[in-house]
Amino acid sequence: MTDYTMTIGGKAVTAATTFDVINPSTGGIAGACPSGTADDVNAAVAAAKEAYKTWSVADDEVRAQACRDMSAALTEHADELAILLSLEQGKPRAGLGADFELGGAAGWAANTAELSLPVEIIQDNNQAKIEVHRKPLGVVASITPWNWPLMIGVWHFAPAIRAGNTVVIKPSPYTPLSTLRMVEILNTVLPAGVLNVVTGPDSIGPVLTSHPDVAKVTFTGSTPTGKRVMASASDTLKRLTLELGGNDAGIVLPDADPKEIAEGLFWGAFINSGQTCACMKRLYVHDSIYDAVCDELAAFAANIPVGAGSDANSVLGPVQNATQLALVEELIADAKANGGRVILGGERAEGAGYLHPLTLIADAKDGMRLVDEEQFGPVLPIIRYTDVEDALASANALSVGLGASVWSKDLEAAKKLALRMESGSVWVNGHGGLNPNAPFGGVKQSGVGRQFGVEGLKEFTCMQTLHA
Repeated sequence: MTDYTMTIGGKAVTAATTFDVINPSTGGIAGACPSGTADDVNAAVAAAKEAYKTWSVADDEVRAQACRDMSAALTEHADELAILLSLEQGKPRAGLGADFELGGAAGWAANTAELSLPVEIIQDNNQAKIEVHRKPLGVVASITPWNWPLMIGVWHFAPAIRAGNTVVIKPSPYTPLSTLRMVEILNTVLPAGVLNVVTGPDSIGPVLTSHPDVAKVTFTGSTPTGKRVMASASDTLKRLTLELGGNDAGIVLPDADPKEIAEGLFWGAFINSGQTCACMKRLYVHDSIYDAVCDELAAFAANIPVGAGSDANSVLGPVQNATQLALVEELIADAKANGGRVILGGERAEGAGYLHPLTLIADAKDGMRLVDEEQFGPVLPIIRYTDVEDALASANALSVGLGASVWSKDLEAAKKLALRMESGSVWVNGHGGLNPNAPFGGVKQSGVGRQFGVEGLKEFTCMQTLHA
């Protein structure tokens, strides 16, 4: 079995103990991960703090080239990392799976290289010259989730490094192995201490997020955990970027063509087996085309193979862990008990691993747990409506607002409705597509701050106004 090590200050670091990482496709052991301690966190922060002294004043082009070099390294090692990612996360290589994630990670790093924050001239006359400069913050703590661990890791550390910060990343204990190897690879093209990784139980997370030498925390995960991260950062008033849970609504207007939108609806809801923050997690369909949309969506989904990540025929993989699988099954059972009608899937077959069939629940209603809670798995409730104002009110009723979508042939009408949805991002005739140049983040309890593009890069800087 491969020996995995943490990377601190450019050096491989072992731990006194390890913990098993589970392969969700089989229930077997994917590998043994170092169980880091508070001392390891402190050492990683110290290494990052030392590296910051020189990295923060490195030429802008040097930092841009570092992002290009990271992109090249990720591309060179994409096959190795995709195999490891598939093993521990469960997603297949094919389609929008592990290979897609590695391509996205490399692409985001390359795109970040081309971003810049030039000095902004506010005033320049005989009275004064006023300039706004963007400066790095210091050590950035990155806490990453288990659903897209490598791509989200790059979303966190590439702009941080581009802006002149140094980073300590702590991946989810469900999927730490691919991040350990990724950081090891990237340290071949980065100065020592610029990017460090510590793995271990959730209990070491607060040591990192509350550390007095950490200037900023960037976190992707659930809203309850995000609140705890915010609380732990409060004593030192750390900067925060929190991309938290959502319960994205899609609204299908009566003029939409059920056959034309079925594929888009499916991938909007089921990419990564529904384990994506910006997946569509509840679908409101007008009564006049409700049955047709249900039929077309079920017909499309029935042809998508779900299986082990190691199976070349699989398009979608398992639920990543037993806790999440139990929640998915609980919400489906509750929906069925309260009038939900299963039109596809619904029951998990016996066997090892955490595979669950793609599931569509018709006749769902607001108030069902499956509608009101974020399922984060391969199940979609479909809600019937007759008045679009009622659908809009339901879509906006929850305390979260990450993404949303509207589906219609009338693009102007769809856009007007989309702009009334309470979400950080909204799509017309699609759902969940992200671009490295388009700001992304939530409103309400779906987060604080933005990622991607110039706005995302600014999140890793502080503003200094120079009066000359």
